[in-house]
Amino acid sequence: MSITQKVNNEERLSLMVDTYQNLVFSVCYKVTGDYFAAEDLTQETFLSAYKALDTFEGSNEKAWLCRIATNKSIDYLRSAGRKAVPTEDIFFEQQSQDGESPEDICLEREVKERLLAYCRKLKPPYDEIAKSVYYDEKRADEIAKERNEKIKTVQTQIYRARDMLRKIYGKERSA
Repeated sequence: MSITQKVNNEERLSLMVDTYQNLVFSVCYKVTGDYFAAEDLTQETFLSAYKALDTFEGSNEKAWLCRIATNKSIDYLRSAGRKAVPTEDIFFEQQSQDGESPEDICLEREVKERLLAYCRKLKPPYDEIAKSVYYDEKRADEIAKERNEKIKTVQTQIYRARDMLRKIYGKERSA
């Protein structure tokens, strides 16, 4: 590559960066959904374009750059190394996106333990019915099948257990 050709390629790249930088970034960001990865991929796109400027014979630089950006982004998503070991930041972002913070998990556990204690205060068979419905989160038909009872019997027991739990909860709340 001659010095004149190198200068022309650098000027051409500079013009492409000025013209299409935002577009290339947008393409990378839409594909990856990661702002920082999109920044890196935008730079990689222009670096690849610079290396291939001598072989580019088309007239549509915009489409060519978008194609390079898309391919770079897809390669980024496919890379096994990126998926193999999540960083701490990614781990905590995923945890917060799941909607359950450590405080929520702890609070839910505490509420379930209190509910189990209330269920154990009931007399048989309501203690087991209440535990199955409210703690184990089973449906009436599942409980009926397990206990080998009619579903109407189990539904009545659920209704009575719920009423007993309300009374226990009401007494504790007023105290």
